[in-house]
Amino acid sequence: MMIKPPATPKVLHLHSTFAAGGKELRAVGLMNAFGDALEHTIVSGQPDHLQARAHIDAAVIADFPDDFPSLTGRPTPGRLAAIAKAMKPFDLVLTYNWGAMDAVLAHRVFAKVMGLPALIHHEDGFNEDEAGGLKKSRNWMRQLALQNAHKLVVPSSVLENIALRIWKQPAQKVHRIVNGIDTLAFSRRPKPTALPIKKGEDEIWIGTLAGLRGVKQLTLLVESCAAITEDWRLVILGEGPERAAIEAKACSLGVENRVHLPGAHKEPAKVIGLFDIFALSSKSEQFPLSVVEAMAASLPVAAPDVGDVKAMVSVANQPFIVPSGRAGTLGEVLADLASNDSLRREVGARNREKAQAHFDAQTMIETYRELYWGAMKKT
Repeated sequence: MMIKPPATPKVLHLHSTFAAGGKELRAVGLMNAFGDALEHTIVSGQPDHLQARAHIDAAVIADFPDDFPSLTGRPTPGRLAAIAKAMKPFDLVLTYNWGAMDAVLAHRVFAKVMGLPALIHHEDGFNEDEAGGLKKSRNWMRQLALQNAHKLVVPSSVLENIALRIWKQPAQKVHRIVNGIDTLAFSRRPKPTALPIKKGEDEIWIGTLAGLRGVKQLTLLVESCAAITEDWRLVILGEGPERAAIEAKACSLGVENRVHLPGAHKEPAKVIGLFDIFALSSKSEQFPLSVVEAMAASLPVAAPDVGDVKAMVSVANQPFIVPSGRAGTLGEVLADLASNDSLRREVGARNREKAQAHFDAQTMIETYRELYWGAMKKT
């Protein structure tokens, strides 16, 4: 008698967006690491933002349905019921950020009556509309909707504290899993031709990886660089709606020949090492993966003190983490780093050591593996 092999578990991913940002690339990295052990169905609350799809390995089974109920709209009973019904065929539901909260609420309302699979929610941070402070109505909604979630995953201590204090989630439900990367890949020397722009012999490249969105405050970064006296270039890798605003800011300051926007890059490990300094200017972050990548590439980091950034970097780098929203202050630390080659090397070396010791991907992958498979066994 032939024994039928068990079916491959099916996982439903409900994203606020599937652009190639930090949370999306982490999700893709986990899919690639799990290989053929899972089958994935991916839905984006913004259907036109699917850039992270290009990073999924060819061997991974990943479906992008165009008939899944919309994740956006008024949370009417009929719409929530349709979302809940669409969850039924899966073994695990993974939701991401506020843009998927209606799906979390649908699961909360209909899980028992429809016999839905376990749901794990991932909260990675806040968009422009909450960067200056959390909205009370959304806090209430999260508190209500997350009651039936199996687990809530956050990458930073700041978010963990918010989940416990403001969203009133029980400690046993909240899991803080720090983001990890392939630190060895980012430590390799990049090819000088990895980008479509050529680096001059004496140029200092200040670089960042970011979606060109308002919350990233990239016009402030342009302003911060403008007063540096060294032969600098600002290289912003990413795409998004703020491109024209960034270019206009560079022109208004007379530095348009020093600011380069070559677009997003599929393999940041092959290019980030071309930078001399990694800069962040975001209004809101939690545990930015790009900072870990820069650290692994032996770069010093100049950034605002948002989320866990100051705790992430090495002790040697902490003086270059400054109050948020001040172009002049960020410009001062960028100038200090740009003018001192030995300082950049020393801070970068300490960052690399910390990244390798604390933020390697394998630990993160195994932690998520245990969490996801444990949730599927529960059901």
